[in-house]
Amino acid sequence: MGKKVKKEVEPPPKDVFDPLWIESKTAATVVLMLGSPEEEVLAKACDALYKFASKGDENKVTLLGLGAVEHLYKLISHEDPIVRRNAIMVFGIMASNHDVKKLLRELDVTNSLLSQLAPEEDVVIHEFATLCLAHMAVEYTTKVQIFEQGGLEPLVRLLGSPDPDVQKNSVECIYLLVQDFQSRAAVRALNAIPPLLELLRSEYPVIQLLALKTLEVISKDRETRIILGENKGLDCLLKILETDEFSDLHVEALAVLGNCLEDVHTLQLIQQTGGLKKLLSFVRVSTVPDIQENAAKAITKAAYDSENRKILNEEEVEKCLINLLETDNDGVKVAASQAISAMCENLASKRAFGLQGIPQLVQLLSSDNEEVKEAAVTALANLTAASPSNASAVAEAEGIEPLVNTLNAQRDGAIANAATVLTNLAMQEPFRVKIQNCGIMSALAEPLRSTDSQVQSKAALAVAAFGCDADARTELRNAGGLGPLIELLHTKNKEVRRNACWAVMVCASDELTAIELCRLGALDILEEINLSPGRKNNFSEAALEKLLDNNLSQKYSQMGYLSSSNIITDGFYDCGQIKPGVKFSSLEELSMQELTDRRAIIFINAKPREDVLAVEEKAQDSSYEQTVLSPSLSRKSSREKARKGKGKKEEDKMKEVTQIISKVQDEINLENLHWIPPPDFILLDYINDASKTIPALTTTREQVVALAQFVADKMGGPIERDKLHDFSWELHISEIEFELKCNVVPIGKVKKGTFYHRALLFKVIADRIGVGCSLVRGEYNRAWNEVKLVDDSPQGIAGLLLPPQEYIQYSRHQNEKELWRQNTGYTVRTEWKVRMCFLSLLCSR
Repeated sequence: MGKKVKKEVEPPPKDVFDPLWIESKTAATVVLMLGSPEEEVLAKACDALYKFASKGDENKVTLLGLGAVEHLYKLISHEDPIVRRNAIMVFGIMASNHDVKKLLRELDVTNSLLSQLAPEEDVVIHEFATLCLAHMAVEYTTKVQIFEQGGLEPLVRLLGSPDPDVQKNSVECIYLLVQDFQSRAAVRALNAIPPLLELLRSEYPVIQLLALKTLEVISKDRETRIILGENKGLDCLLKILETDEFSDLHVEALAVLGNCLEDVHTLQLIQQTGGLKKLLSFVRVSTVPDIQENAAKAITKAAYDSENRKILNEEEVEKCLINLLETDNDGVKVAASQAISAMCENLASKRAFGLQGIPQLVQLLSSDNEEVKEAAVTALANLTAASPSNASAVAEAEGIEPLVNTLNAQRDGAIANAATVLTNLAMQEPFRVKIQNCGIMSALAEPLRSTDSQVQSKAALAVAAFGCDADARTELRNAGGLGPLIELLHTKNKEVRRNACWAVMVCASDELTAIELCRLGALDILEEINLSPGRKNNFSEAALEKLLDNNLSQKYSQMGYLSSSNIITDGFYDCGQIKPGVKFSSLEELSMQELTDRRAIIFINAKPREDVLAVEEKAQDSSYEQTVLSPSLSRKSSREKARKGKGKKEEDKMKEVTQIISKVQDEINLENLHWIPPPDFILLDYINDASKTIPALTTTREQVVALAQFVADKMGGPIERDKLHDFSWELHISEIEFELKCNVVPIGKVKKGTFYHRALLFKVIADRIGVGCSLVRGEYNRAWNEVKLVDDSPQGIAGLLLPPQEYIQYSRHQNEKELWRQNTGYTVRTEWKVRMCFLSLLCSR
């Protein structure tokens, strides 16, 4: 036997353990393992955490609390590819949690994640890195970081990845990024359109859907739409619409097409290839509300261009939209109404809708859905604009009452457009009467109080349209609409202010409304507006003049002019010229002032004697009622005093009773005190005398001359020019004021009158006897009248009958000095303008 040899075995190193398998049931232990220096331990720990986090959001929150995110952040750049891959997998699955995303933003992980998108990296790393980026790109700050760090380029490249998960995550991330216009331009520059179109052929619907959503966003830019057309993207979209199995993509495909239809070139291309006809046919037969709604929106976008509207009209898009109005879906009705509004810019389309679509739109005014109501009335506003036939169609469809009711709608757009339609209808007299009978002015009172400038503007315009009728003005006044209308004059909005001025001008057509407008401060506001070059407008000036036409005293005081149509009536007074911005006082206020040395207020009051007597009788009746009432009051008070004064002498008691009666009577008189302007029977006699003789004269010229002589005789007669300083008319007026103990002087009491007294009296009598003349205020107490006269020659010049020319009652031209002295007191000249001066009536014959 041979000898056995014993082998020696080398002992293992003291610092090396055999493989050790650790089974942990706590996440905290696994998180601690993330700090291990061994790649295998790290890889297994990350794998375990991925499985743990995948089970639910609570587990993700747990790992966040254990500090796992900070450890994993260090591992996503680890040298070992398995460790790096597993760490990114955990990141990808945890990033769906809001708190985790917040921490990831603080750690600024986007740059590290983008570095993992290199072509040589493992597809799993691509999948979860893009997943994490897609989760984070929901936040705006992360979008900015990804864009600034050049993340779009690798994401676009990964659209061509063979892995569908990578494709899905990448296109989702791009979709979120292109919400910003800078990213849209960058995506277009990176030639992302072809790979996005290629994704439409994917077998995974979610990828197709995301690709369509991304195309819908980026196709808002015209440059992108051109690239889509060059890459046959329109054909691809139409094929999706034609394929029934892609019905879940039809809505998004229509949205992309809607953007493409905005371009005339693109729309022409689709029309030439028959695609537009297919599209409209597809919409007609579809019963899917979302498809119908998106189709109507696509038409709306296209219809913003005039050339597009022509193309759509050629394809009879009107029939398609009218059909959509009859669906049961409110969203479709809104979209169809908006498309009709856009297409109305085309006159042929407007006529087509007027023949067929107006009854359906009128029916929608009664909808419970406020958005439907607003869209329908907006369409009607566009349809009836400058279209009497369509306005008639609205009335025939019994749309007036629903339109008036819409003025109480909840949406400002509905109210504004309802007012617009009613204004359009008001252009035709029969419809305006019908609308007024529905209480339009009462309904407009509330819109005038709106805070929306569009509602304010359209409501004021409607008031201007309907205010031409006296009953309508009365209705607005009774409904309290004048106050809100005047408030609109304060607005800074130019259109609102202009329309409000227009409405005030129209409403001031009758005296009662004009008085109420003045009482509410319209005159002061309009004066302020007209003093501002930036705020005044043609209507503000016209409104002020219209108000003053119904308040002639203030008009003459402010403007120094009354036209022949401004008829002076009882109650007129001349208080002289006032400066802009100075308050105009009423006659009663002026009568209550103490005597001053200022110019007297000349007052007109030629009421008949019977009218004055009636007023006096009424005042006496009122006084009698007071005397009847006062004894009962006094007896009651005396009884109270008598109880307290028991034991006094009888004469003392009677004295107290008398004092109480007097006190009560004074209180009653103060309560019922009302200033009544004094009658001017002298002026009444002037008017009666002039009425008997002057109208019987043959020509207007003779009437004017006779009236001028009549006025001169009543106002002190003719005075030689060099003796004017002896006329002393000022002293005469002062004596009348002292006699009346009042600054208000009836013109009949003036026996020595200068220019402005005579011109005023001439105008007053002329207005009463039917001779049209104006009253013009000059400087230095001058005033004159202007009368329109027809030329002596019946045929005028060259056989033509010329219009009346001005016959001016006063001239300051010094070269007429000698003509003033003619015995008739007026100048006759052979020119078209014949001048006559009241100064001549002061001169001797």
